[in-house]
Amino acid sequence: MVIKTKELSDLLISAEKSKKGITPLTEFQPNLTVEAAYQIQLDTIRIKQENGEMISGKKIGLTSLAMQELLGVDEPDYGHLLHSMEVENKGMISRQQLLQPKVEGEIAFALKKDLSGPNVSVEDVLDATDYMVAALEVVDSRIENWKIKLCDTVADNASSGLYVLGEKMIPPPLLNLKEEKMSFFKNGKLVNEGIGKAALGDPAYCVAWLANKLSEFGISLKAGEIILSGALSAAVNAEAGDEFEAKFQTLGEVKVRFQ
Repeated sequence: MVIKTKELSDLLISAEKSKKGITPLTEFQPNLTVEAAYQIQLDTIRIKQENGEMISGKKIGLTSLAMQELLGVDEPDYGHLLHSMEVENKGMISRQQLLQPKVEGEIAFALKKDLSGPNVSVEDVLDATDYMVAALEVVDSRIENWKIKLCDTVADNASSGLYVLGEKMIPPPLLNLKEEKMSFFKNGKLVNEGIGKAALGDPAYCVAWLANKLSEFGISLKAGEIILSGALSAAVNAEAGDEFEAKFQTLGEVKVRFQ
């Protein structure tokens, strides 16, 4: 039986509301393609926009070898950011609003120009970037026990949850993206470290990949959008009472607590 993408989108929306994970979509639909999975994602975002949500940017997922190994996939993906997903730096997140969150540190790009694929280069990305900031992404999955394949996470808006932006804004000429170092702390204890080039060799390349990938769907990156360029190390599980902080060499610090 073929299940329509709209029905699979409805399952994900229902799981998000009930906070109960669902069976992987790839079990409902074993022949689910990446293209169809992106259509499910777009259906979900369209429904949320109809309900008053606003797109604030995009996120690139599965860019680090650590995350690819963790989830058993071999290519990146992307999802949409919504204004309702942003949490202020040093803010609080209610653990109850998420299903099975994990936190990771990354570099975010704030765009001052549109970027339209298919031939966007790293140079184009840097030219279109107003500034970069430290970021935490709280990834989450509506799929039970993170039992996901690539098509599951793509359909599920690239396993997006929330995001936190730092306050130190660094323009492209003043940041060595590939060599920017990050130390990641959970409850004050160093749990892992990363460096800019962990994201496909260059976070700006990740943004170029995204602009070019989006062109397949007739979508552009827009001036004013925030782009999360990908995790610099493996994501860490989050529970109530946990505090996470990413300390960057140049970009400064970004922190959040779960309650």
